[in-house]
Amino acid sequence: MTNSPSFSTSRNSIAGIAVTDLAERFGTPVYVYDQQVIDRRIAELKDFDVVRYAQKACGNLAILDRMRKKGVVVDAVSAGEIHRAMAAGYSTDPGKHEIVYTADIFDREALDLVVKHSLPVNCGSPDMISQLGERRPGADVTLRINPGFGHGHSQKTNTGGQQSKHGIWHTQIDECLRRADQTGVTVTGLHMHIGSGTDLEHLSEVCDAMERTAKEVGRTVKTISAGGGLPVPYKADEEYVDLGRYYQLWDATRTRLSEEFGHPVALEIEPGRFLSAESGFLIAEVRSVKQVGENHFVLVDAGFNDLARPVMYGAYHPISVAARSGDASEREQVDVVVGGPLCESGDIFTQREGGYVDSRSLPMTRVGDLIVLENAGAYGFVMASNYNSKTRAAEVLIEGGEAKLIRNRETFDDLVRGEVIPD
Repeated sequence: MTNSPSFSTSRNSIAGIAVTDLAERFGTPVYVYDQQVIDRRIAELKDFDVVRYAQKACGNLAILDRMRKKGVVVDAVSAGEIHRAMAAGYSTDPGKHEIVYTADIFDREALDLVVKHSLPVNCGSPDMISQLGERRPGADVTLRINPGFGHGHSQKTNTGGQQSKHGIWHTQIDECLRRADQTGVTVTGLHMHIGSGTDLEHLSEVCDAMERTAKEVGRTVKTISAGGGLPVPYKADEEYVDLGRYYQLWDATRTRLSEEFGHPVALEIEPGRFLSAESGFLIAEVRSVKQVGENHFVLVDAGFNDLARPVMYGAYHPISVAARSGDASEREQVDVVVGGPLCESGDIFTQREGGYVDSRSLPMTRVGDLIVLENAGAYGFVMASNYNSKTRAAEVLIEGGEAKLIRNRETFDDLVRGEVIPD
């Protein structure tokens, strides 16, 4: 892996297939994923004992199927994700730990599924220990610990510290152990995730907190999880994490705990965006180009109903232009604001957190050209909505040089399915 990514403002193809051909065949807007990128990222985590994919990042069944065939297991944060993992072929055999339920609560449906299939649980609240123990006495659980500090590229993705709802507060370990004792539940693992975009300085603090907490729980601990949060560069001046150093820090922690407890401690990692973000592209067609005061707007047929990250976090996505004819790289570069079709002023892809509109230098575009929103494979389609009664986009997977439809574009019938006009 190179230390920094390389982005261009013009793009002719994705995984060897012309952007224009993809748009012509599948329509727009359309999500396209490059399976080779996912495979490379999986391979880069081979040193960890278990790679557990946070499927909330990108949960299409075809992608989960490919993950499973590469030996990657999954976590599920809802009853729906448990069903999704099962539909993708993951086993519910409790001895295999292929599906782990990780959440801060049990809704009733999720608890019923966990009990029915004896699924492993990663508890994010003390109440979950008691609720599981009442239904499944003697169960093994892991605990997701909030160490009291967090980190993230946005306050909304910071999952540690006292302002985060996630995890069991680090001073409540004794309470959790007492709850576990009441129903014979055993704490066999610990999980600690403080937010996305973590760096090595923060990671060292997390490792120290994990070690302290594991010693407090004791030698029943058999597994520690590094959680997720591996950063993905979205800008040319951002860097990839040093995976070798990342692993070394966690491996050293695991080794010390193994020596302390007198038995092996397995090391898991739980990536989401790291595996899928860079594989994904959202292709949209330019439908209008207009001047509004000093701003040059390029309006496309995809909106925040398709990709919500910019409006939610002010998230930056690389953007490139694919010309319908000719080569966009030969066109003049101009500063543009890229927006969508929705009846909302916030429907802008080039904005900073807080809703401040930015411009982006891109090749001059014309109606009919294609805009490609890149690094869109994590928290892209999975956060899509039907706002403004928009139908959700198709999804396409490219593997072996072939573009394969993995989700049909929604229709109006899909949009209103389930709605009822009573007499």
